Amino acid sequence: MSLLPQFGSIVPSQTQQLLATNYLQWNNNGGGGGVPTNFADFAQQYLPEIYEAEVERYGNRTLSGFLRMVGAEMPMTSDQVIWSEQNRLHISYAGASQANGAGTLSVITLNPGAVAGVSNVISVNDTVVVLDPATGLEAKGIVVASVLGAAGTITILSFAGTTLTAQGFSAAGLKVFVYGSDYSKGTTLSANGAGNSAARTSIEPVLTQFSNSPIIIRDQYVVSGSDTAQIGWVNVATEDGTDGYLWYLKAESETRLRFEDYLEMAMVEGELNASTLNPLTQPGTQGLFAAIQDRGNVETGFTAANGLNEFDAILKNLDTQGAIEENMLFLNRQTALDFDDMLAAISSGATGGVAYGLFENSEDMALNLGFSGFRRGSYDFYKTDWKYLNDASTRGAINGVNSIEGVLVPAGTSTVYDQVLGTNIRRPFLHVRYRASQTDDRRMKSWLTGSVGGASNSTLDAMEVNFLSERCLITQAANNFVLFKGI
Repeated sequence: MSLLPQFGSIVPSQTQQLLATNYLQWNNNGGGGGVPTNFADFAQQYLPEIYEAEVERYGNRTLSGFLRMVGAEMPMTSDQVIWSEQNRLHISYAGASQANGAGTLSVITLNPGAVAGVSNVISVNDTVVVLDPATGLEAKGIVVASVLGAAGTITILSFAGTTLTAQGFSAAGLKVFVYGSDYSKGTTLSANGAGNSAARTSIEPVLTQFSNSPIIIRDQYVVSGSDTAQIGWVNVATEDGTDGYLWYLKAESETRLRFEDYLEMAMVEGELNASTLNPLTQPGTQGLFAAIQDRGNVETGFTAANGLNEFDAILKNLDTQGAIEENMLFLNRQTALDFDDMLAAISSGATGGVAYGLFENSEDMALNLGFSGFRRGSYDFYKTDWKYLNDASTRGAINGVNSIEGVLVPAGTSTVYDQVLGTNIRRPFLHVRYRASQTDDRRMKSWLTGSVGGASNSTLDAMEVNFLSERCLITQAANNFVLFKGI
């Protein structure tokens, strides 16, 4: 009698070995009518093969990192941040109008009162330039009379010897600025101009104040006590560098990563709550996009076809602002390609080139951070993709009318007095302020509540993982920022 197993027979093995003699055919219903005829059908031992490692089909899913590249984070103790920004140094008025005065004199109405807090400060004997953008005409003259304050009129004697009207100037839309003064010999200055003297206005600097308020950002992950007993191991490699086997806290890890993204997304997308119908009392906060649209520059419809001309127009506008030498471009895919096409048409010798000044002239450092550099005019630019604008779950799903396609951020800093540190410090134009004190740091808080997973502070049969942050974004000198938008 043969001891070898026949087809269909089962001989258990004493160890975990894959043998032909201990194979169970789970799909054999030989009895007919769905009735199993052997233990193989009953055991259903061999289940589908399961890969224990997650497949990262979306790659690195986190979107944060933009603010870490361009800014800093600093504590604060108040419900509001207020900062002042300088106005222009020289005296200039736009939108002025003119009419004939006595003889060859011209009376120019500056109308500075149209802008809150601005008044006429041009004094007698100041020399001025009058520009007419409509006709391209230019005249220079000396002020012989001035009505100070919000009324804003000056009477000038043109050095050409005729009125502005006779020279062909438009009646309105003029620009006037002071370039110096011209006094007679032996003149003294006084407040009333009596005798051999001339009145002179003392100009007080006017600062423009801005403010922003922090918002409280919260999230929570909850797992019940029963579910914590169902251990299911998964080998994962998360975006924060964690690698290994996780079970129910895998979801907590993703909640934390999502919350960290919200910390940046809220600073970028934040809006002030101006609605009178909204029953919520939260004032909101002004994020990056809102600040640039309110106080900065917006470039609409940047394309490769006329990219260089449009980009040069941006540079000319930057010349009229702070003219920060080094700037960073964070772009979506299409706008980045438009810049590549634009740069491809520029010779690397005479009109353009590569620059890495912001990165200590290290090409490796720049490329490791994903930046490529180029120089145009007197400006250095460092270009990189901004994942937030490419991700399909955020702004990457739509490219079209009024869409955000990129942002130009100056790499400069400003010197301010920090009341917390008690000293002057240099801050990036773009930085985050978060609430903190000696007893509570609200930059990024996390704590456990419940009665599971180490927490024992309530009767809840669950573990609650709580996340909280209170912060706002400070966008200083927004006139040096550029927001790229779709047509």
